[in-house]
Amino acid sequence: MISFETIICRFEEKGEKTGWTYVDIPADIAQQLKADTRTGFRVKGCLDAVQIAGLALLPMGEGAFILPLKASLRKKIGKGEGALLHLDLEEDKNFNIVIPDDLALCLEAETVAEQFDQLPKSHRNYFINWINGAKTIETRTKRIAMTVNAMSKGLNYGEMMRYEKAKRTI
Repeated sequence: MISFETIICRFEEKGEKTGWTYVDIPADIAQQLKADTRTGFRVKGCLDAVQIAGLALLPMGEGAFILPLKASLRKKIGKGEGALLHLDLEEDKNFNIVIPDDLALCLEAETVAEQFDQLPKSHRNYFINWINGAKTIETRTKRIAMTVNAMSKGLNYGEMMRYEKAKRTI
């Protein structure tokens, strides 16, 4: 377990990351967490006294990473931009997101399961987390249908979201 303190930051202008709240994970600490990696990976541990698991570290170049902090997590921690945060982290080697049965059935029925399986694990996780985050059955059904449609068009998660947004503005 690696322990360190850092300041909570926020991207003002950073492409798709604009507005994200995050903490920097310097290259030397990232190397201690998972040596010789330049790709994202999952971590577990504590942010102050709040237990976390399965959070993704995202590469930022030159061996440095960031840990994005969703609003719900910031609320649990009780801190925002500019606050000092104590982190105790280690690689989460047991993290695994399972494809929901309803999504798997729809992907198979439309013969696009192979396209979904060929996506990088992190991209599959975007879709799964988005679907699992639906609060109503109607929203869940709509998200599954959008995912199946995206697979039939060969779109990843970000491309699907841009495609759907463009459809709404026409």
